[in-house]
Amino acid sequence: MSDKDDDKVRLDKWLWAARFFKTRALAKAAIEGGKVHCRGERCKPSKEPRVGDELQIRSGFEERTVVILELSVVRRGAPQAQALYSETAESIVRREQAAALRKAGALGVQTDGRPTKKQRRQIHQFRSDD
Repeated sequence: MSDKDDDKVRLDKWLWAARFFKTRALAKAAIEGGKVHCRGERCKPSKEPRVGDELQIRSGFEERTVVILELSVVRRGAPQAQALYSETAESIVRREQAAALRKAGALGVQTDGRPTKKQRRQIHQFRSDD
C-alpha cells in the first residue's frame, strides 16, 4: 500500500483501518481516553504513526501491544488488516493468561444473582448490628 496518501495517516484512521475499532469515532474516543499509547506515551488522534512504532491498545478486558508494519487509510478485509501490524509475543501470552483467569472466575465476585427477600433481611440485620 504505497500511495503517497498513506505516508500521512492519522492514528485514529489507522486504528480503524486495522480493525481495532468499528468506527473512527470510537478510535478517536479511545485515544482521547488514554486507552492507546504510542511508544509508551499518550497521544492525540491526529498523531502520524510510522512503520515500526509500538502501540499499546486497551479495549475492554484486553490489552494488546502491536508493532506497525504498514500504513493504510483504507479499511479492507480482516486478512489485509492483520497484515498492517504484528502483535508481540509477550502481549499474546498476557492476553491468553488473562482470558484463562477470567474464564476460571478468578477475577471478580461470582454471585447467584439478586439476593432473596430472606437474604436481604439478613443483610440489613447484619449491618444494623454494628
